[in-house]
Amino acid sequence: MTPRPITSCWCVVVPSVRRRLHRRSPVVSSGLNAPRLRQSDRLVSACDHALTPSTGLHRYRWSLAVTWASVSLVLVTLVAHAGVYDITREVSSRCFKGYNGLNDLHKVEWNNSKDVHGDIIIDRKSWVSDSMFGVSLGYFLTDLLMILWHFPSLGGKEYLLHHGLSMYAISLALLSGKGHVYILMVLFTEATTPFVNLRWYLDLAGRKSSKLYLFNGVALFTGWLVARIILFVYFFAHLYLHFDQVRTVFPLGFYSVVAVPPAMSAMNLLWFRKICKGMVKAMAGTKRGSQCVAETKAD
Repeated sequence: MTPRPITSCWCVVVPSVRRRLHRRSPVVSSGLNAPRLRQSDRLVSACDHALTPSTGLHRYRWSLAVTWASVSLVLVTLVAHAGVYDITREVSSRCFKGYNGLNDLHKVEWNNSKDVHGDIIIDRKSWVSDSMFGVSLGYFLTDLLMILWHFPSLGGKEYLLHHGLSMYAISLALLSGKGHVYILMVLFTEATTPFVNLRWYLDLAGRKSSKLYLFNGVALFTGWLVARIILFVYFFAHLYLHFDQVRTVFPLGFYSVVAVPPAMSAMNLLWFRKICKGMVKAMAGTKRGSQCVAETKAD
């Protein structure tokens, strides 16, 4: 009798009957003396071949999936870049006064988030930077008056020099509209001020031996290293790469850019040296305290 054709429904029941079929008639390796397979064994072999894809088909499907993923990523990137381009154009036309005076080529490079001509960098300004400079001037002026009123309790001559140079540079940039990008870089260094103030509060409260004082010291060290040391390295590198354009600024602005940042950097290095000494001393004291506690418990 001709066997009934194999249909797809048999492939569903193969996993459930495979163990019983193999127990009754184990699979024998192919050879000259291999016995003839039963109809049930042929059914299992055919379904195994249907359920297990070949290596070539698997590779083809995998390569097809990778190709579609790559194409999708390219399309998403193109759409995102086009959106950023349009957003930059709208924001720049409303917030940056010098944007509308650029030619078409400079506008394209500006919107494309590329570094345009150096004089454009020097001339960049907005109401955001003007507002930040106004707030910064108020802060430095208030702090300077407090230092002068209680001099030298709240700070020595280096604080007077730091605040004086900061107010001079900010005022010059605010009045001339030049070099806002460099002033903003330097103002970012004030991010370490909360850690300095917290250190003073803990010292005054007699908490120098606490863990909070130690953690604040580590945060102050890290923040100072990033905001006042590494950032100034980037500042001077950027200034060097655009130095031929910085020379086009009016004489007082040019000499201020050349003279003020090195002086600020030197003071930052001096204070960073003191911070390193203080952190080493605090960590050594904490280690000695831990050893004393351990010896006391041992006794």
